[in-house]
Amino acid sequence: MNAFKLIAEASFVVQLILFARILFSVFSWAIIIFKRRTLRLAAAQSRKFLSVFRKSRDLDDVNEAARKYQASPLAALFEAGFREIALLSKRNPSAPSRAERMEHVERALLRVSNGQIAKMERMMSFLATTGSVTPFIGLFGTVWGIMDAFQRIGILRSASLTTVAPGIAEALIATAAGLFAAIPAVIAYNFFLHRIKDLITEMEDFSLEFLNIADRLYGS
Repeated sequence: MNAFKLIAEASFVVQLILFARILFSVFSWAIIIFKRRTLRLAAAQSRKFLSVFRKSRDLDDVNEAARKYQASPLAALFEAGFREIALLSKRNPSAPSRAERMEHVERALLRVSNGQIAKMERMMSFLATTGSVTPFIGLFGTVWGIMDAFQRIGILRSASLTTVAPGIAEALIATAAGLFAAIPAVIAYNFFLHRIKDLITEMEDFSLEFLNIADRLYGS
């Protein structure tokens, strides 16, 4: 049977379910393409910025380089920490104390880190929802198609293939559509989650490294 013909002749409920899965699938793929591009860019720029950071001995030069890598969460952390150090250096050297200054820098890094994590995790919930919900929507379409097949048997009083085939075909198409939407979303969610965890680990390591630099500055 022609799949498009079956969809065109399917019941309104099955068509509505298929349309909902198409919407889920389209939005999921749009998010997948966007997240893949942004996370790849963030990782690439973070590597470049980290190379500049570890080679340079002047924080002012690193701050200039950070402006070129706006997609890097490490660059955002550095800018926040550097800005806090600059603000604290303009105050009276006797107040706040060294411990208080370190606390200020640590809070600035934590604030920006939380913002960067929220930015990276944005729209991930939709992929998780698509992966968990669309199979159940497909299951509902499957059940509806089978119910339609049994209804035709009752009306025509015949259990021939011609009678039950359209309803069973609708059920199978609904199941396939649900899997078509769910499988890419689940794979992408797990892949992006792993990439985000790697970036978060890099951010935590960089924060510790920057705090060590700030500690040496305030200890000198």
